Amino acid sequence: MVNTQRILENFKALVALDSPSLDERLVCEWLKNYLASLGIEATEDNAGESINGTTGNLYAYVDGDIDAEPLLFSSHMDTVEPSHGKQAIIHEDGTITSDGTTVLGSDDLAGVVAILEGLTQIKEQGLSHRPLEIIFSVCEESHCGGITYFDYDKLQAKQAYVFDMDGDVGTAASSAPTILTYKVKFHGKAAHAGFDAANGVHAIKAAAKAVTLIPCGNIEEGVTANVGIISGGKATNVVPDLCQITGEIRCFNPDKVEEKLNEVLTICRTCAEEIGATVEETHEVAVSAFSTPDDTKVVQRFKACCAAMGLSGDTYPTFGGSDNNVLAQHGVSGIVVATAMNDCHSVKEYTSVDGLTAAAEMALNLMLTKD
Repeated sequence: MVNTQRILENFKALVALDSPSLDERLVCEWLKNYLASLGIEATEDNAGESINGTTGNLYAYVDGDIDAEPLLFSSHMDTVEPSHGKQAIIHEDGTITSDGTTVLGSDDLAGVVAILEGLTQIKEQGLSHRPLEIIFSVCEESHCGGITYFDYDKLQAKQAYVFDMDGDVGTAASSAPTILTYKVKFHGKAAHAGFDAANGVHAIKAAAKAVTLIPCGNIEEGVTANVGIISGGKATNVVPDLCQITGEIRCFNPDKVEEKLNEVLTICRTCAEEIGATVEETHEVAVSAFSTPDDTKVVQRFKACCAAMGLSGDTYPTFGGSDNNVLAQHGVSGIVVATAMNDCHSVKEYTSVDGLTAAAEMALNLMLTKD
């Protein structure tokens, strides 16, 4: 029921457009024109102004002839770096990659083309369908920065399918954690490293000791942690008076996030105090956890579509954040649908002809459901 050739042409066209986070203008304009060709009016919001980007979220409402609540379909326009000059290369075995110097951008352009093909089939064939709402968001890769500023007063749907998950089509993520990020600045005292080192307070040493003690990786069931950035120092002959570490904590239990943060901060304070340094701490919750039970309608509908397509319909937790985390905070029950993208956030990223086709079939089948 879908047009594979058109899916590939749309995918290649979108991949060829540079769309790093905070500068999705080219993709946004392409999508506006494509939707207009289907007779669908898409409006851009002011999220770009709020996040210092060039582009806002793109929203469209498609009226239906089935008396049912609207369903929301969403994916994001931005890609991670390195992304400039990317091209989709279709290999003889059906695998699709970049040239190896950039990401491919199937995260999340695979989701975009799946939704577009579903809408195109509906319009071309005059298929009966329920009301649909579409959001193509910006800056998702920066902790869902774009959809955070969407005007939820205009949204009617209470159920969502976010096409933004790696893995085989026919699977979906039904829960994801709270993601908390933190920065700790270690303040020491500068001194000449050759003549007066004894009077200095070595900020990097305090930070380095803290990093060795802060648990990283899968630290317990449902909790991961990481220190991802450490920076400090001015010159080799200066005892450094400042060093900053930046890290994150991911946890499915929101009540435990603060507990784990306090453990990190206690380590940092102790290591600083041992050498006479001080610390300055900041943190924020990037996204909040969501959990959509298997017995909810949005999951049951997905599983029914998978069964009809001969797919597993498996749902599982993911440690990755997505726009669905934000939607859940606004009363929208949703899951994150797999679109056959793999090795995302690396230059080895790939998808396939069959995978893109199956993702589009999934989008269309969900759009045509009556219950």
